[in-house]
Amino acid sequence: MDFTHSILAFIAKHIRHGAGLKHISSIFFFLLCIPFPIPSASAQCPLENTAFLPGENLDYQLYFNWKFIWLKAGTANLRIDAARYNGQDIYRAYLLTRGNKRTDRFFIMRDTIVSYLTPRLEPLFYRKGAREGKRYYIDEVWYSYPGDGCVQLRQQYTNPAGEVRRYERTVNDCVTDMLSMLIRARSFDPTLYHEGQKIRFKMADGDRVSDETLVFRGKKNFKMDQTGITYRCLVFSSVWYDDNNKEREVITFYITDDANHVPVRLDMYLRFGTAKAFLSGATTLRNPQSSIVKKKTKN
Repeated sequence: MDFTHSILAFIAKHIRHGAGLKHISSIFFFLLCIPFPIPSASAQCPLENTAFLPGENLDYQLYFNWKFIWLKAGTANLRIDAARYNGQDIYRAYLLTRGNKRTDRFFIMRDTIVSYLTPRLEPLFYRKGAREGKRYYIDEVWYSYPGDGCVQLRQQYTNPAGEVRRYERTVNDCVTDMLSMLIRARSFDPTLYHEGQKIRFKMADGDRVSDETLVFRGKKNFKMDQTGITYRCLVFSSVWYDDNNKEREVITFYITDDANHVPVRLDMYLRFGTAKAFLSGATTLRNPQSSIVKKKTKN
């Protein structure tokens, strides 16, 4: 086994044994899907889409870092299309992550997320099918809006043993999932945020509704080594709190400071190193890329 394979085996071992993040691709999905928070104006929170067009396609390259070694781990793709669901026009979003052949030998990532939203960006359905290592599980959420100022959730979790658990909840607040959160949040205006501001919101998966926290870190220019493009970005961190309420930074992510609000860089802090994702391609963007401050110069 060569040195690179030894590093991959080390990473896979620590992922399986819980020394790092429990699910690397799940964390990638989470960080990719929270560029801005969900305001609690009403439970249904209808919102005008100002950020994307059907047909938008975003590609990402995934990397692991351990000490001074960088390893290309795989790819991710996000696509949004127009579709029909239960007789109505909707937006259908797909987010896929795939490990490459080298990482597959040690830790398999084959995750697929789909989310359906109304034209007013209200979530209707969510499904995540995740194969991570030898485990495969499914999260599903169905949303309904009875018109009494609340959202009703039907949630379903299928564990790796094939056992199905079902839940029903009523929440008097905005609730989203990983993917509908991204789709909605890209249409928010973050100009009222101040550096250091903490933002809290609710997110559903197959068996729970959790309270999440973001911290706005300000603005920063970031150059993509892969493309040579420098973006003006908004920087956010996802943080967790221990039993003593001590803050621990888990993720830092960079979002384009323009009307598209596209995530271009994502840093995940693991116990044994760092995992990163970088935007490698974007097509059918709705708005001008005014956050680009410098493009790659030709030789």
